[in-house]
Amino acid sequence: MFFTLAFRTVVMFVVILVTMRILGKRQMGQLELSELVVAIMISELAVSPITNPDHRLWHGIVPVLVLLVCELLIAYVCMKNNGIRKFIIGKPSIIIQDGTLNQKEMRKNRLTLTELAENLRSQGHTDISSIKYAILEVGGSISVLPYNEYSPATYGAHGLTAEDKGLPRQVIADGKIYDENLKSLGLDRKWLEKRLHERDTKNPEDVFLFTVDEMGNIYFVKRYI
Repeated sequence: MFFTLAFRTVVMFVVILVTMRILGKRQMGQLELSELVVAIMISELAVSPITNPDHRLWHGIVPVLVLLVCELLIAYVCMKNNGIRKFIIGKPSIIIQDGTLNQKEMRKNRLTLTELAENLRSQGHTDISSIKYAILEVGGSISVLPYNEYSPATYGAHGLTAEDKGLPRQVIADGKIYDENLKSLGLDRKWLEKRLHERDTKNPEDVFLFTVDEMGNIYFVKRYI
C-alpha cells in the first residue's frame, strides 16, 4: 500500500511538473483567468488518483493532458485574435489619467478606493494628482506612470522642465493594426502607411510592434520570425 501510494505520487508529480513546464515560465508568475482555472483543475485532478486507490492513474493523467492541450490552444488563439483575447482574458483598464480618477472603470472592475490607495502606496505614490496614468492590468496588478517631474531623479528637483510623452498606444502589435488607437491619436491608415514606408516596410504583418505616444514619438520593431 505504501509503495503504491508513493509510486502514484511520483507519477502525478512528474506529470504536473512536465505540464507546467510546457505551459511556460509565465505560468509561474501571475495567472490569467484561463490559466487560473487550469491550475485549479489540475490540482484537483492530481489528488484524486493519489488518495483513491480505486482510481486508475490514467484517470488523472488523461484529463491533465486534455487541460494542457486546451490551454495551449487558448493561448494560440488569443495570440492570433485580439477579440477573442479580450473576451477570454480581458484588457487593461486606465484607472487614473492625467491625475483624475476614472470612476466608471473603477466600478466596472470593482476596485475600491482603499484597494487603489494600497496599490499606489506600495509603489511609493500618495498623491493622485502626480500620476499621469495608473493602469489595472489583466493580471490584477496596477502599473503606475507618474509625471516626469515626480519620477525618480526628478526634473523638478533640479529646477528643470520636461515634456510628458503620454501613454504609448499600440498601433500595430504582432502584425495586427489597431484602428481605435490610431483614431484616438488623431491618425489614420494613410499616415501609418507613410511611416511604415519610411522604415522600408510595406506589410503591417511584418511588424512586431509599432507604438506612438501623445508627442508623436514612434517605437518600431520589425518581425524577424
